[in-house]
Amino acid sequence: MAKLPEEEHPEKAFGWAARDSNGVLSPFKFSRRSSGPKDVNIKILYCGVCHSDLHFVKNEWGMSIYPIVPGHEIVGIVTEVGSMVQKFRVGNAVGVGCMVGGCDECEDCKRGWESYCPKTILTYSNIYHDGTVTYGGYSDRIVVEEHYVVRFPDGLPKDAGAPLLCAGITVYSPMRYYGLAEPGTHLGVVGLGGLGHLAVKFAKAFGAKVTVISTSPSKEKEAIEHLGADAFLVSRNAEQMKAAARTMDGILDTVSAKHYLLPLMELLKSHGKLVLVGAPEEPLELPAFPLLVGRKLVGGSATGGMQETQEMLDFAAKHNITADIEIIPMNYINTAMERLAKADVKYRFVIDVANTLSA
Repeated sequence: MAKLPEEEHPEKAFGWAARDSNGVLSPFKFSRRSSGPKDVNIKILYCGVCHSDLHFVKNEWGMSIYPIVPGHEIVGIVTEVGSMVQKFRVGNAVGVGCMVGGCDECEDCKRGWESYCPKTILTYSNIYHDGTVTYGGYSDRIVVEEHYVVRFPDGLPKDAGAPLLCAGITVYSPMRYYGLAEPGTHLGVVGLGGLGHLAVKFAKAFGAKVTVISTSPSKEKEAIEHLGADAFLVSRNAEQMKAAARTMDGILDTVSAKHYLLPLMELLKSHGKLVLVGAPEEPLELPAFPLLVGRKLVGGSATGGMQETQEMLDFAAKHNITADIEIIPMNYINTAMERLAKADVKYRFVIDVANTLSA
């Protein structure tokens, strides 16, 4: 007979979980493994609320394992380290992102691209090496192998820095990989949400010229005056889009809803790159001809590897890059999910786990 979640491991834990695809979260008792030689035991202070959490609790991607304790934008304090741990000590501030394991042997793992390992183990709703289900950061504590933990820089706010562990690295990594982080690059950012607002901040810190592309004219003032974008395009305004044709070196598309790619392709210069980081549930249409005549590239990107995530956090600390957040208590999470589904947040919810989670 399978063991109950609170009986699988020796260490008791507490969090909030969804039990089925209605996605409603409620208090949940479970267990964590004891710290092994290479493990770091972490008391969770803050956890960001990612749109992926909403997809998972409702099983919208068809890969959820219930019960689900979501959360992969985790910041906490080390409470215990295994005998072989070298990078961390008790009391260190650390972060945990989208993954907690992998094969550590494939080409991607060896090159520091752990997020593309075919055996990547997600922080929650996945199966760990020992055959048990992983549970995420909407909880009091977590135990993670040292390699999949990053140092959280001094001076970077732990609450507003938490979303960097998913949203931040998701926009930072493709800018670096696709050559869009060079000073003077003209980068378009499609969508001004949790990912998009951080994309603007990182791109400006890289020295890029940034144009925000949105369906909402009301976001122009926010994009330019608050986030520092250089220009703003309303994607439904044919005149604006025509005037900006063939002006951009690259575009980072953060939108997770179905939308047309052809108008974006027409904004690119020859040899330009359109990079998708959003995950629409329905397929997107892409005519071939605009790719051929401009030698344009359409690519994609997930999160980054562990070394790159540490690099991103250090860069963010140096340039004072944080997410714009709304701090919430744990018992507000179901309302937060409803608001997130309606894009009613500017721009990221962060749960104050340490002060509001109680058994």
